[in-house]
Amino acid sequence: MNIEVKTWGKTPDNKDIKLYTLTNANGVKVQLSDIGAGIVSIVTPDRYGHMEDIALGYPHPWDYYNDGPCAGKTPGRFANRIANGRFKIDDIEYQLELNTSDGKHHLHGGSIGFANQKWASRLVGESVVFTYLSADGEAGYPAELVAKVRYTLNDENELNIHLSAYSSGATIVNLTNHTYFNLKGEGNGDILDHKLRLNASRFLPATKELITTGEMAQVVDTPMDFTQAKLIGRDIKEHFPDLINGKGYDSCWVIDGIEKDKLCLAAELSHDDTGRMVKIYTTQPGIQVYTGNWLSGCPKGKNGHVYEDYSGVALECQALPDSPNKPNFPNTILRSGEEYLETIIFKFSTL
Repeated sequence: MNIEVKTWGKTPDNKDIKLYTLTNANGVKVQLSDIGAGIVSIVTPDRYGHMEDIALGYPHPWDYYNDGPCAGKTPGRFANRIANGRFKIDDIEYQLELNTSDGKHHLHGGSIGFANQKWASRLVGESVVFTYLSADGEAGYPAELVAKVRYTLNDENELNIHLSAYSSGATIVNLTNHTYFNLKGEGNGDILDHKLRLNASRFLPATKELITTGEMAQVVDTPMDFTQAKLIGRDIKEHFPDLINGKGYDSCWVIDGIEKDKLCLAAELSHDDTGRMVKIYTTQPGIQVYTGNWLSGCPKGKNGHVYEDYSGVALECQALPDSPNKPNFPNTILRSGEEYLETIIFKFSTL
């Protein structure tokens, strides 16, 4: 494993932004940035050995601040949506920032969420560790929280992402990674010709405002069924409420067979022409599939590419959305003395 570190730019308050480049024995390369503890690029071979960057991203660090799509970054303190920005812990109600486009709900930790912060970073052996201290009251969240993201690339072409946190008091936590994949190479068209399989027989229906209803619905006989690999574009235009509301796929699936602290296969994304595949494993109960339905208008991508809608697909392993307000969903409360620990693994290969 080889790791290179360089200064990529400066924050608005003149602090260095670091760019880490991890390269394994097979030439697979991953770049990471302090901004949002994020993935900037992932370079992998196709079936013929041709190397290509398969992660959407931007050429300059300042593009990552408030970029909208949250490309490659670590959303938090609570990823995804919280209805009306409100939740209770021990009968105390908390009000979070309302930052969805309609101004009614809370999304990805708010406008000053973890994805838009500079994280401290350091090398620990063959890993890069990012740390962020979130103050008590930040965006309305209770208690001080220390979050860490540890990235490790091995010679089995696995990118291990270890997410951890501890808190000074009771709060809620839900961390994920928000990389957009295009296995043809970033900027090389849409992902509607990618095949996706999900290890999930249930999904979470949502309202027109994309707030989960609390139901866990069966995917069978619906366009939400990815239990067998199928083209992402096959059913994306079907007249189905969750597809209409999201202008494509923007829903969470409940991973089958998940157990606390147990790694489970969540998804397989592949592309027949290039032969590239990524398998995603996680300890988390859900996976949000977002097909980049609103990417148009985001900052210009790497190599001058303009990202249009459906230019990438995000496969976000996470807690179930709006869990603090859904008693039937797994717990997302973290208390003092406890540690939040979750893992995501991207395993790259060819067909």
